[in-house]
Parts: sequence; C-alpha cells; structure tokens
Amino acid sequence: MARIRARVPAAPDWVTVGIGDDAAVVEPQRGTLDVLTTDTLVEGVHFDQAFVSPADLGHKTLAVNLSDLAAMGAAPRVALLSLVLPDAMTANALDALVEGMLALAEQHGVALVGGNITRSTGPLVLGVTAVGSVRRRRVLTRSGGRAGDELWVSGALGAGAAGLAFLQRDPPAAPASDTELTDCVEWYRRPAPRVRIGMLLGRNRTARAAVDLSDGLGDGLRQLTAASGVGATVDGSTIPIAPGAHRWFEHNGVDPLEAALAGGDDYELLVAVPRTHRRRFAAIRKLTRGVPFTRIGELTKAPELVLRTTSGNRPIPVGYEHFKQA
Repeated sequence: MARIRARVPAAPDWVTVGIGDDAAVVEPQRGTLDVLTTDTLVEGVHFDQAFVSPADLGHKTLAVNLSDLAAMGAAPRVALLSLVLPDAMTANALDALVEGMLALAEQHGVALVGGNITRSTGPLVLGVTAVGSVRRRRVLTRSGGRAGDELWVSGALGAGAAGLAFLQRDPPAAPASDTELTDCVEWYRRPAPRVRIGMLLGRNRTARAAVDLSDGLGDGLRQLTAASGVGATVDGSTIPIAPGAHRWFEHNGVDPLEAALAGGDDYELLVAVPRTHRRRFAAIRKLTRGVPFTRIGELTKAPELVLRTTSGNRPIPVGYEHFKQA
C-alpha cells in the first residue's frame, strides 16, 4: 500500500484522513446524500490479461463504479481500492494499474483514500468501492419510471462487445485496420463513464429513472422495468449501434441488434423521461459535449418487454445474468 500511497496526489481538504490509517475519514457535504457502490473484476471471468494492459485494468475497474454513480445522478468523491494480487504480478505492473486508475480519478475529481492488498495463488481480483454525493431531490433510481415515459439511451451500443469479440478471435487478432473497430477495442479496454451526463439528468429532475448499461440494453431494460413495475416497447430500428460494431457483427454472421441487446460493456445510460419534460431534456442534450441521446421506445402498463422489428414483435432478450436459475 505504501507503493500506491506514493503515487496518490494530495487529498482535497474534505478528506480528513486518507491512505495510511485503519480507515479513511471524509467530511460529508452539507445537504447531500451519500451514494455508495462497489464492483469487482475477476481475471478469467471479467477480463483476460492477454487483451488488456495493467493501466487499462486500473482505468476500467474505476470506470465501472463511476458508471453506477452516473446512473444515480451522483458526483463521485472518493474511492477505496481492494487488490488480490497473484504471485506472478510484478511491481511495475502494479504501478501501471494504479496510474491507470489515478488518471481517470483525476478526470472526475475522485480521491483515492484507502484500500487493501492481499497476495494470492489464484487469479488477479480488482475491487473498488466508490462514494458519490447528490442532493436529495436530484437522485436517480431504477424505480421511478412510469407508463408513458419515453426511453432514451446515450451514445451508441455494441462497441464493448465487438471490441471483446475481436480480441478473442482465434488465432489471436492482429491490430485492427478499421479505425471504427479500433475504437470498439479501445472502448472495451477504457470505457468512458457518463458521469457529467448523469449529473445533468438529475438536475431539475429531468429523468424519472435511469440505469447504466454494463450488461447490455436488454438487461438494463429488465432491471429498470422490474424496479418500476412497468413494461416497455422498444423500436429495434432506432437502437443506436456503433458503426464499427455493426460491421464487425454483420461480417461474422451475428445480428447487430441482438448483439446490442445482449452484449454488455457499454456503460451508457438508459433513462426514462416524462413526456412533459421534453423541452427540459432537449436543453440538457445540448450540454452533453458530443454524446448523443436516441429515443428507442417507451414504458408501458403491460409488464412485457416487446421489441418491434420489421419482421414483427418479439420478446426482448434480457442480456447477461450473473446467476441463472437451474
């Protein structure tokens, strides 16, 4: 931990006790709620070190947590890092991992205030607990959606899934000559959490519900509708798919729409916006610094998840499930 501490910049004034004590002490922000999230990445389950550098891993481990905070409309403040390191991991690799995390932390004003390191004979395991803050009336949840709300998604989908599929080719993939496919690989390795957009959506209660798309659009729809007690109808022709991902999946005989629904590693935001907030939402979309939003459907009273396509209506695949029923 001393090695990490030497690389961490000076903590802001509101961090009373940072790295080096038994626990961190942070001064709360007046009039706000604390938003806490944690995620773990396990080698062999969530990543393969043949495809990602230690710096990529540091970036992504923090990014997946910041994406959760973005979906809640929260401003990230602090992070705690937990590392289970295999014996084969070198000091240089650890340094690169920490530098990758700290670079993203600096972008979003996050202070790394502590953590834990353990040696293991097993795989590399990376865990982050992140804490953000949000004013009470600005917090976003999955459960706020109502029938009739419009469904919008940020950015484009499928890039992370296409990037991973490209890297997993057998034989191992050569560097991509397709610039847009290269962008997909970069997104898989270093996704950009939509922190600022989440905070904008929480202001003035523009969105009624939100969820981050870490496990695919289908899974995000399932989670948001289940929490809100509604269903959804989605127009398949409107779902934004990254151009490089679209070409990659078509070239390899995979339906790009199915890949966008069930792929994962998108880290975009799916939001439910009341029709009465259209003007407010349009104003926010002008402030997203080039990240577009696309309307893909609406929430319904009927509990089903329906995908409209040119060949008819069908159920929406729900994406990745961590534990499936036997």
